[in-house]
Amino acid sequence: MLNLCCLFGGESTEYDVSLHSVTSVIENADPEQYNLISVGITRDGKWYLYDGDTAAIATDEWWKDAAHIHSAMISPSKGDHCLLVLDEAGYRKIPLDVVWPVMHGAHCEDGTLQGLLELSGIPFVGPDCRSSAICMDKFTTKAVLNNFKIPQAKVEFVTRRELAEEFENVLARVATLGYPVFLKPSSTGSSIGVSKVRTPDALRTAIENAAQFDDVVLVEEFIDGREIEVAVMGNESPVASVCGEIDPGSDFYDYETKYHNDTASYYIPARLPEDAAAAIRKTACEIYRRLGCSGLSRVDFFYTADGRYIFNEINTLPGFTSISMYPKLFMAGGMTYAEVINSLVQLALAK
Repeated sequence: MLNLCCLFGGESTEYDVSLHSVTSVIENADPEQYNLISVGITRDGKWYLYDGDTAAIATDEWWKDAAHIHSAMISPSKGDHCLLVLDEAGYRKIPLDVVWPVMHGAHCEDGTLQGLLELSGIPFVGPDCRSSAICMDKFTTKAVLNNFKIPQAKVEFVTRRELAEEFENVLARVATLGYPVFLKPSSTGSSIGVSKVRTPDALRTAIENAAQFDDVVLVEEFIDGREIEVAVMGNESPVASVCGEIDPGSDFYDYETKYHNDTASYYIPARLPEDAAAAIRKTACEIYRRLGCSGLSRVDFFYTADGRYIFNEINTLPGFTSISMYPKLFMAGGMTYAEVINSLVQLALAK
């Protein structure tokens, strides 16, 4: 039986998503294969071993349960391969075979946590430090993929300094994209800080909102297309799931639509011609390889009425909630949720 450490929470705007993702993983992992060790990281960065009721994780009550939380940390020493837990008798060690950071956003999937795990020498689910950092930053992702002629939306990048000192120049640059435009912080996920801007008058406020979450804001041309998502799994030889399609039932697929509203409709498989679906799946695997991913990622596209497919973004630690597309896409191909978990753990061990 493997000691599988599930990390959750974290100093991220996507803390709440992590709580629901890890709850689903814990509830679906095979108890005959894994001894699950849950380690929560609070919003202010404190690490705790949590051995209480799983239901308290989803409601964010876990960290209030003093009887079931114990200060803990993953040892960075490669000789340890363990979780260090502080209790009344001092530190004790819990051996770890695999770590799964079931976490999203800053300090969770941007390479910082992955760097610690690489130092520890403990196998972990998901891409390595370098790939995580590249994929989290949309500016860098686009720069890399431009070298490989991956179709993407036209984009301008705006810094906080430019917003304060050179806004007229910013307006002129954005005007070349045409309106409406989409604004995104360069290094966040789950549509945090994202907005659709239809007029120049609304641009400054939207950039200021996005700049709360990152120093660099991406301003992207509007692509009138359907939203297509592909789950990718693997190390050197990745495989792609069937394509899924999201109809947000709103102006765009924002954070509220993803996690709180029920306006969205999901189509698995996506409503695509077979040749288009095959081409998108092939491109998703190419993007995965070009960015150095391993384990898993979700690759998102737009599909236009004239048959073009355009890369949108990649998510290296996609949501794993009960309604998340990543597990659902592989489950649509015949895998169970438990088999998806098993496959990702085995890929971590094989790296």
